[in-house]
Amino acid sequence: MMQKAALPDVRGRLTPHAPLAPLVWFKSGGAAEWLFEPKDIDDLRAFLADLDPAVPVMGLGLGSNMIVRDGGVPGVVVRLGKPFAKVEALDATTLCCGGGASGILVSSTARDAGVGGLEFLRSIPGTVGGFVRMNGGAYGREVKDVLVECQVVLRTGELKTLPVAAVGYSYRHSALPEGCIVVGATFRGHGEDPEAIQREMDRIAAEREASQPLRSKTGGSTFKNPDGDKAWRLVDEAGCRGLRIGDAQVSEKHCNFLLNLGEARSAEIEALGEEVRRRVKAKSGVTLEWEIQRIGVPAAGADDSVGVEA
Repeated sequence: MMQKAALPDVRGRLTPHAPLAPLVWFKSGGAAEWLFEPKDIDDLRAFLADLDPAVPVMGLGLGSNMIVRDGGVPGVVVRLGKPFAKVEALDATTLCCGGGASGILVSSTARDAGVGGLEFLRSIPGTVGGFVRMNGGAYGREVKDVLVECQVVLRTGELKTLPVAAVGYSYRHSALPEGCIVVGATFRGHGEDPEAIQREMDRIAAEREASQPLRSKTGGSTFKNPDGDKAWRLVDEAGCRGLRIGDAQVSEKHCNFLLNLGEARSAEIEALGEEVRRRVKAKSGVTLEWEIQRIGVPAAGADDSVGVEA
């Protein structure tokens, strides 16, 4: 493990061997070699500029769409806290958002300012930094539809502003550079009556409540929807609804969600996802692509052979 003396000085918080399970929705997985919570953008920039370029860096938002493997995450995990969670309306159609702001805060601020078109962000359980990087989307809209530009701190410490055309968006993916941290974004909607915005947000919330296991330890949508189809339908057709490996289960309510029913290891959750992919491929010929990020390394010496329960 890197010693603190080998790391740059910071004004924020730098924690060695920081458990990540409490910070992610699955509540499983190992520790970050180092967890860095910067005080502000300048603190982050100076740290990355002085950090050995060989040390891997990754950002962590709400951990809602992520499996942290049981052996933990080498290098530095950057988590943006309250200093990065501000949202303000610039005018009647535009919001300026920090990378640590939640989708709920963004959509609520948009409602109060009479900015429509951002309601779908209410349903994305993550932060601006995460859903800008992954082109998060729901209910027929994606981040690429509303993003004007984003601010990123590159692995070198350089702060850059990228217009949406330079982000390289595709379905649930961007071409943002490895190791960069999204620290801000500007979104544009349209003028709308706040009451109409609230009605749309209520509709989205009710639909999610009815169809998704929101109060479970889960990772959100597990697989990307194939062209012209729905991942959940293929999973269901392959007989995987309710499938289990230990305490990891395919949700019976929405079978594109995996659940941790109790004390599932990340290895079991990931193995369950791979078993679902295998069965879907055998049944339909479709190879499902993971939407959930899987990060880190397996536990040292772990026996990841796991049995499937129907």
